[in-house]
Amino acid sequence: MRQHQSTIIRRFSEEKPLSVSRPKPGMPAAIALVSAVALSACSVVPNLPPAPPEPPPVAFNTNLPPYRIQVGDVLEVRLLLNPELNEEVVVRPDGHISTTVVPDAEAFGRTPSELASSLRSVYAHDLQNPRVSVVVRSFAPTRIYVGGEVNTPGEFVTVGPTLTLSQALARAGGTKLTSDDTSVFVIRRGPDDKPEFLSTKWQALRRGRDPAADIRLAPYDVVYVPKTGIAEVYTYYNQYIGQFVNPSFGFSYIVNNATTGGAVVAAPSASVR
Repeated sequence: MRQHQSTIIRRFSEEKPLSVSRPKPGMPAAIALVSAVALSACSVVPNLPPAPPEPPPVAFNTNLPPYRIQVGDVLEVRLLLNPELNEEVVVRPDGHISTTVVPDAEAFGRTPSELASSLRSVYAHDLQNPRVSVVVRSFAPTRIYVGGEVNTPGEFVTVGPTLTLSQALARAGGTKLTSDDTSVFVIRRGPDDKPEFLSTKWQALRRGRDPAADIRLAPYDVVYVPKTGIAEVYTYYNQYIGQFVNPSFGFSYIVNNATTGGAVVAAPSASVR
């Protein structure tokens, strides 16, 4: 019995030692690729109703906001009963106009009817029952600015209704991979020309979840697309570390060898710039 056991032990020791398989160097990349393909199959856009072959004839004009006078607009002030006082005026950079009767009147941000009502009350001091109307003869283009993590930042000039959030970002060539879609915000000049920050729901709009998030921008709005946190870290590294230090790193692993035992094999070090 003992002889039989010793024979088995001897034969086992003469066999090639068991080796532990290690993952191949390409396995993590392959796993990441398969995961990316699997994730790409899952669309972030929900099921949406199909678009009609042709839009309704009044869909675009129904809910447009009333036009508000801009700096640089050319206005014609008309008086029906006193045509000798008709004149054309230009809205100054301060948003005001001057007529023969009214030396200074605020026009910027008002509708033509609102401005006509304001002028009518002033003209009434010198005229009996003045019938004043205001006509916009030439429209100054509106300007929207887009900055941050977009492909073509800059100033975008339009005539007519101001751009919406999606239209402005489309004009800017879309957002970059380093953009933070959850933190896009608008800088707008408020009362007394004080800037204010306004949040948006760009991610919900981009994924087709909230159509109301496609807000209409105001003239001279600035749409800013910030970086993601990891992009900020990468920028900090390049500016303050990568330009002055050349760190390197490497790795090693142990290979079981039946003849010599364990051996440490070091891979070539890689430099990071």
